[in-house]
Amino acid sequence: MPYQWGDERRFNSYAAYFKRTFGSRMQKVTINAGFSCPNRDGKLSTGGCTFCRNDAFTPSYCQSEKSITQQIDEGIEFHRRRYRTAQRYLAYFQSFSNTYAPLERLRECYDEALAHPDIAGIVVGTRPDCIDEEKLDYFAELAKRKYVIIEYGVESCYDSTLKRINRGHDFATAERAIRLTAERGIHCGAHFILGLPGESDEMLIEQVEKINSLPLTTIKFHQLQLFKDTPMAREYDLHPEEFRFWTVEEYIELFVEIVRRLRPDIVIERFAGEAPPRYHHLEGWGLVRNETLLMMLDKELERKNVHQGDIFNIFAPKFQ
Repeated sequence: MPYQWGDERRFNSYAAYFKRTFGSRMQKVTINAGFSCPNRDGKLSTGGCTFCRNDAFTPSYCQSEKSITQQIDEGIEFHRRRYRTAQRYLAYFQSFSNTYAPLERLRECYDEALAHPDIAGIVVGTRPDCIDEEKLDYFAELAKRKYVIIEYGVESCYDSTLKRINRGHDFATAERAIRLTAERGIHCGAHFILGLPGESDEMLIEQVEKINSLPLTTIKFHQLQLFKDTPMAREYDLHPEEFRFWTVEEYIELFVEIVRRLRPDIVIERFAGEAPPRYHHLEGWGLVRNETLLMMLDKELERKNVHQGDIFNIFAPKFQ
């Protein structure tokens, strides 16, 4: 029997969401448009977030020296060899903060991407303190004719954690950005890191209530991964006792409890991250491919006979 999101998978998956939205498989094409970040250029800080190593998640064809059109063409060619069933593509502006520029610069970038005949929409990754109402009005106009989603790096609902990782904003800033985005009819996503120092399993489960109160379309979870040459890797070397890393089985068990509490209409884009081994500061199951982790999650949900939102409080206001 299908769940309320329309299929028999036990969580509201990103792949199924694309099929419902577009009628076919979609694939993201990652783009580096050469934006920076206020946590790096001195406006807020110069060190960046302590966990961040952006090149660990950036494909080799993404080089800001190339035009956006060239990156799209090369990305499509790459994905056509790997995912032969993809017919349309989304331009994914991933690197750093992709709204951290004057509006005219944003228009040039996003208009160029949307002019490509194979691009059905844009995915804009950014920080919640790098958006304003004028920029959101521009994205709202784009969203009337193309698919647009803005994905905010929230990382944690706890201000003490955000301060510790040198994030440069509090949770209230993220909440405001998400609400302003959704109010304009723009799809909205959020990124969270599970396992940041100082956060217990209980805290990670408790923050789901705050996540549920946000008008999100999609959500992306990553387990904490320590990357070489980052402040957090150096912090770990000095105080390893302040960090907690799960086994893959423990992480799956924790995530099942998160899924059970997560609002059913929120689409889970991913629940773990992967990066090339050369970037990892530590060895661990972070090198396990996402396809394998997804199969493990599916099996554990089935074994426990549970699904996304099965203990979500249906009497809570949809968006507080």
